[in-house]
Amino acid sequence: MIYTHLLKPLLFRLPAERAHHLTVKLLEFATSIPGAPSVFRMLYEKKHAALRRQCFGLDFPNPVGLAAGFDKDGRYFLPMSHLGFGFIEIGTVTPRPQAGNPQPRLFRLPQDEGLINRMGFNNEGVDAMVERLKNNPTPNLIIGGNIGKNKDTPNEQATDDYLICFDKLFDYVDYFVVNVSSPNTPNLRDLQEKEPLTRLLSTLQERNQSRPNPKPLLLKIAPDLTDGQLDDILEIAEQTQLAGIIATNTTIQRDGVSTPSAEVEAIGNGGLSGVPLRERATEVIRYLANKSEGKLPIIGVGGIRTGKDAVEKLRAGACLVQVYSGMVYAGPGLVREICEEVLKRDS
Repeated sequence: MIYTHLLKPLLFRLPAERAHHLTVKLLEFATSIPGAPSVFRMLYEKKHAALRRQCFGLDFPNPVGLAAGFDKDGRYFLPMSHLGFGFIEIGTVTPRPQAGNPQPRLFRLPQDEGLINRMGFNNEGVDAMVERLKNNPTPNLIIGGNIGKNKDTPNEQATDDYLICFDKLFDYVDYFVVNVSSPNTPNLRDLQEKEPLTRLLSTLQERNQSRPNPKPLLLKIAPDLTDGQLDDILEIAEQTQLAGIIATNTTIQRDGVSTPSAEVEAIGNGGLSGVPLRERATEVIRYLANKSEGKLPIIGVGGIRTGKDAVEKLRAGACLVQVYSGMVYAGPGLVREICEEVLKRDS
């Protein structure tokens, strides 16, 4: 109530990216006050044995995670952990720092409860992230590392970038996500093609399996893939023994958007997320789950605005879900709402 009736109207008066930074800074400050983390957990955390999930060898306290992109540099996983998340994914991180695309690069579509972003993997580089994770005060929090390549790294050398991030983060995250599906790094999605993707994942998995305790390796895919391309993804996942798939990233399509086309066109390029993506993301999850006969773990993300939206993705075949855009519109209470809806479904 406080968020939707007080904070949200104020934040929506600011440019979207500035509002994001202000929000996380306020949360960081609020949770630094003695006793405040317990209050936040009382308000937003939902604990119940029936919420626990076992997926790709990890034990999740609940099925709701924070999607990559919210905390690109691993700065805010501690304050965000007080909002009841079962796991938090940080990144996308690249080997070297990069500024990303020029601002403005994050836009709201309030009429559709969606976002368009063309951030461009803006981050401080993997070394800065590692330094923060070395001082992680929450050893029981499940953290995923979402890794990518630098914008100026040719696709032919992309594997080297992913390996750098993988090696440096290995001791500090619980699972890895290979991001080749962002539409905001030129030619990145070309790496989703069968041959380069097989080569990339095989190399990463070889490095992973050479470790005494390999980490779950997942792939994040675009919602814009055809059924044939999704079949290729499933074949590659089996061949490279992926731990799971994250479906889906943002879309370059503008289907189902009710915001006037002139306003959307004025925003320009970028990946669309939020409610307009809900149906397509669920379709991809259902397709992958059916084709794999439920054997491949899937994290469902895209358009989760309510608890029922999350349950829809779980019923389609996801074992876990992630939120980002939906929280911009619904507020931090969305995590608890999802958990309560999951319990209601399972009762």
